[in-house]
Amino acid sequence: MLKTIFMLAALTGLSLCLPGFIAAEELQWEDLSAGNNNFTAVLVDRINPQTIYAASERGILKSQDAGLNWDNIFLAGGRDSRVNMLSFGEDNGESIYAGTAEGLFHSRDAGRSWKRIFRGKNEPERDCTALAILPGKICLGTKNGLFTSTDKGRSWQKAQGEIGKASILGIAVNIPDYFYIASVEGVFRSKDAGLSWEKIFIAHATENGSEAEEETEDADEEERFSGIRYVVAAGQGLYLATTEGVYSSEDRGESWEKLPEYGLLKQEVDFLFACDDSRLYAVNDSGIFRYENERWHELSLRLVAGEVNRIGIDREGNLYAACGKGLFRAKTTDGLCADKIHGAESVSRKTPGIKEVQEAAIKYAEVEPGKIKEWRKKAKMKAILPKLTIGIDRSESTNYEIYTSATTHYVYEGPYDKSDGWDVTLSWELGDLIWNDDQTSIDVRSRLMVELRDDILDEVTKLFFERRRVEMELDSLTIEERKKRTEKELRLEELTAYLDGLTGNYFSKPN
Repeated sequence: MLKTIFMLAALTGLSLCLPGFIAAEELQWEDLSAGNNNFTAVLVDRINPQTIYAASERGILKSQDAGLNWDNIFLAGGRDSRVNMLSFGEDNGESIYAGTAEGLFHSRDAGRSWKRIFRGKNEPERDCTALAILPGKICLGTKNGLFTSTDKGRSWQKAQGEIGKASILGIAVNIPDYFYIASVEGVFRSKDAGLSWEKIFIAHATENGSEAEEETEDADEEERFSGIRYVVAAGQGLYLATTEGVYSSEDRGESWEKLPEYGLLKQEVDFLFACDDSRLYAVNDSGIFRYENERWHELSLRLVAGEVNRIGIDREGNLYAACGKGLFRAKTTDGLCADKIHGAESVSRKTPGIKEVQEAAIKYAEVEPGKIKEWRKKAKMKAILPKLTIGIDRSESTNYEIYTSATTHYVYEGPYDKSDGWDVTLSWELGDLIWNDDQTSIDVRSRLMVELRDDILDEVTKLFFERRRVEMELDSLTIEERKKRTEKELRLEELTAYLDGLTGNYFSKPN
């Protein structure tokens, strides 16, 4: 009803001044659907916004011309071809993950080919509902527990305890160690990268009144009794979507504060999207909203697209909405979005390149070429600085006088004499400006350092590319080739340990 009033006011040019109403931002929405519908997720290339991936109940579409033309690049198959979410991998824009009702799929070549890397033991486990791609780890939420992989999906471990059985709704991460899981059982937090979990938030759906029954009649049976919908982390902030509104925490889930509902039109929020520059967006049955100055501003006034499932933002500030009636795009007044956006399920770290690893190894071994130049510079400065000599001269004496006569003989002791002397001498060896003996020593040490540096670079380069080859061999192995895969995994860990030893743990440490 409220949205209808807004739309009538916009069409007739009337100005709303009613108490409690907020002027909505009238974005111009462009339809990119090309006749397709039932979109469930959208993903825009981080570098090139011309490349868009859109998921639907039938597969994945890809556009390389900003939505003018689309190609079908993925169909899950099976009884349910629904794609629930999309995420970029940690390496580059060529790596894409698709969470579907039939498992988790991965493409290494921007969608040209796909490989299923996770398939649960039963239907609830196969249904992937949340995903976080982390440096060296994949966290996958399903309708029957949380799974993690540390080898790019070749093997999986199911979480223990309550988190291993719950239906997962969202995953959020504060790098490096804080993980958050939104589930129908509550919000869980891990302070040790997923090794142990604690429950930090519980919410229950309102069961009084027919409106609450209408809101949840299409939800899964277990979700009808949970008020939690989604969780997202941005910077130090943590945000939680519930049937009672949006909650925020600035202390990593220790305490929670409910954000104002002013302008939200409807209390229940289904999805959140956040940028690191503090921009927060919410999605519910009433539309899309942006939180600003302690109030919500509607962005979907002119968007007639049915249910909004997911939203996304590209680097140029374009807002995308994956909806039941199509895929839509609008230019916001927010300007460029920060590099890190949250809600698209990915927290990435690029693996160091060979040049970075070589530089880290040289720095760790303290054999930088600039060190020799510094030595030579200091050797020349030695001739400019004088040689300082300090001396002390101390003397003591006593005078005696002897008188002798025929009748008298005596000795007269004169005054005691004590004197101290100081001298300071400054001297320069100006010939050292041209050459000095330290130069010879530096030449010898320079040759030894160059030899050591060459040996280190040679060793690091061999280890780096051998590790790359082992990674490629691992990627080509199937899950069934367990013995070969185990051997390659051990070799990969060994090479990583060697590289860390030569670089001071630079190779595998998080950014």
